[in-house]
Amino acid sequence: MGSETYIPSDLLKPYIRSFAIQSTAVETTYKVLPDTGLVMGFQYKGKLLRVDDDTTIALSVSGVSGLADHCRTFRSIANTGTILVFFKEAGATPFFRQPLHELFRDSVSLENFMLRSELLCLEEQFAEASTNAIRISHLENFLIGRMTPTGPDRLVLAALALIHKHKGDIRIKDLARQLHISQSPLEKRFRQAVGATPKKFASIVRLKNVLQRFDPQSSLTELGYEAGFYDQAHFIKEFKAFTGATPEDFFGKK
Repeated sequence: MGSETYIPSDLLKPYIRSFAIQSTAVETTYKVLPDTGLVMGFQYKGKLLRVDDDTTIALSVSGVSGLADHCRTFRSIANTGTILVFFKEAGATPFFRQPLHELFRDSVSLENFMLRSELLCLEEQFAEASTNAIRISHLENFLIGRMTPTGPDRLVLAALALIHKHKGDIRIKDLARQLHISQSPLEKRFRQAVGATPKKFASIVRLKNVLQRFDPQSSLTELGYEAGFYDQAHFIKEFKAFTGATPEDFFGKK
């Protein structure tokens, strides 16, 4: 699978981490691990499918995937080209009026958020573009046109910073206490802006940190304890849901 990464323009940098254009010459099946930002995708040629157990679901030509706490498997047919938008944490809010937690664990068509005629025009621009740079230009114009002038929720940004500071190993009641707010309004504002509850988001951050912390010289039991898992069975269960493999299989340790 070939992939090209593009940095967004200054106007979009506060909200978008990067763009990517992926292409496959042959049919390819691959896994995507959970991340902390929403992803928007467009197939300008070919077709992309999501594989759930024994079920294969064709994705819309233009869609958005919410946060998830488990790995997802995708399959692209031969000669598929995909444009991806990787939003920063809470970065998708200016582009969607709907509460983002409604997309958790789901991938839905962008037809749910805009006029079909507007979407068809963009899809035609992607398909007819002679270069990837032109496709990115069309994409940026589209996103800038959809932006609403909403400032960031500073409470949510503070919550995100604390979760990362603790590497995801923080109780939500402690998070609320440190932010001087009760738990219920914190959870409501957080899930609307980020796309998951603080608890689910923290679990994603914690497992991502487990992957980054891995040291071939240390034991997997120690790795789990350092991440705050005091029950090894619980660690293995969450790790397998996150990566699709046990820690031993994922890291290749006997």
